[in-house]
Order: sequence, then C-alpha cells, then structure tokens
Amino acid sequence: MFEQLGLIGCGLMGGSFALALKRAGLVKRVVGYSKSPSTTQRALSMGVIDVEAPSALLAVSGADIVLLAVPVSATEATLKAIKHLVTNDMLIMDVGSTKRDVIDSARRVLRDHIGSFVPCHPITGKEVSGVEHADPDLYTGKQIILTPIDRTHPAQAEKAVQVWEGLGCNVLKMTPDDHDAAFAAVSHLPHLIAFALINGITSQNHGKDYLSLAGPGFRDFTRIAASDPKMWRDILLANRQELLAQSKVFQRTLHAMELMIESGNGEALEDLINQASETRAHWRMGTSKK
Repeated sequence: MFEQLGLIGCGLMGGSFALALKRAGLVKRVVGYSKSPSTTQRALSMGVIDVEAPSALLAVSGADIVLLAVPVSATEATLKAIKHLVTNDMLIMDVGSTKRDVIDSARRVLRDHIGSFVPCHPITGKEVSGVEHADPDLYTGKQIILTPIDRTHPAQAEKAVQVWEGLGCNVLKMTPDDHDAAFAAVSHLPHLIAFALINGITSQNHGKDYLSLAGPGFRDFTRIAASDPKMWRDILLANRQELLAQSKVFQRTLHAMELMIESGNGEALEDLINQASETRAHWRMGTSKK
C-alpha cells in the first residue's frame, strides 16, 4: 500500500485512477492539483481526492506515488514544477498516449532521478472529459502499456506493474519507439480519419442534410470524432512522424481501392473487402502479447 498519491491532473483519467486506487485499498491519502481550481474543488467534493493542493509541487510533497494525468504537451512543464521534491524512492507515472516525447521531457528535467519515472499508457478512456465522469472501473480489465527505459529503476518498474495489476489491468511492456509506431496505426490515425471525415462532410453544401440521414454504422465509425480537441491536437503533433508514415500507408491502400472502383474491377475490390472483413471478424481487443 502507498501512503500518499500525488495526483496532478484531476480529470477523467487522473480521477478514475484515484478512485480505483482507493477502492483497491492501495493508497491511504490522495492529494490533488489541477490547473483549474474548479476541477480540483469538484474532485474534492466527489471524494476523488482528500486534500486540495495549491500547486503541483505541493501535491507531490510527501507522496510515494505520483500520477501525471496532464496533456502530453504539458509533461515537461509539470515535471519542472515538481522536480525539486522528486526522490529516487518515489514512483512517478504518466498516462500519456505518446511516449517518446514524454520520455525526452523526463530525461531533460529529472536527470539523476529519471529512474523513478515509469512511462505508462492505459488503453482506455471516454469521449467525454472532466472529473465528473471519473469512474473507478475505467481501468478494470484494460491493457496498460509500460515503456520503461534503460535508466528506469527495476524496483520502480515492478511497483508500476503491481499497481496496475492491482487495479485489474493486463500489463504489457514495449519500447517507446514500438509503442508510438503501433498507436499511430491503431489509435492516432483512426482519430485523424474520423476528424477529417466529419469535416469533409460538413464542408459540403448539403453536408448537414447528409449527416441527418446517417445511421448506426456512421455513429460507430465516427464516435471518436467527439474526443477532446486540445488533447488530440497535442497527441497528433507529438507523434507526427509515425502518424504521417501511417497516413501514407492508408492513402496508398485507399487509392488502390479507388482505382478498383473506378475501373469496375469488382473481383479485386471484393478480395480486399473480404481481407478486411476476415481480419476484423477474428480480431479481439487486448489479445496482443509482448
């Protein structure tokens, strides 16, 4: 059990982590800080946190576990704000959707204390944000990707595994590069496509009329287009190299299918549709092994 969680970012992800940690009996006290005082006050009133900290630094004071639940673009500034109280015995984790940029920030700021930092990416979330949507079951049964580096203390990495497994998660380990390449393909690109599709439809003269006719398939396909704009702006920019590479692969595949449609090559088109259909039919979320 941990004595105190220093929670920086009391929104959906951070709030859910605090509630889950409390429910599992893994922490005695949660001290929280958010950039928005109203968020921290709401977290306090909901019982997500026990103490409201006036700064990120004071949220970390006395903590033996720290969670950074902030936008990936805010990682470096957050680490700078807390670095004077970071110790080698502390476990520091994040929940960012990109890892190389987060780790680069941690290397620059934490330096000799970088071993305390275990980069994490929980494969979960909601389209809605805010502490009012915090849910202790958000992480239950979900995959958590850990991307420890060469300087990560083995003891801290093991503590991170124990924490997430204690919340009922399936823990996988990957290198930061492998992580960012994989999630550019299966998360960041799908979001980019969903955003572009919605904007493409609404940019047309009769776009709103078209949307009014859309059914369940369109709803399911575009669900992620309702995601938080600022968060996804940061993610897409942070992983731009891998994302653009995956976008080029997608464009080539799309173009190949367009040519089949243009030429009326139904047999080849059906083969590609069947290939996708078979892959999707046999896919099961969270079955990869590393």
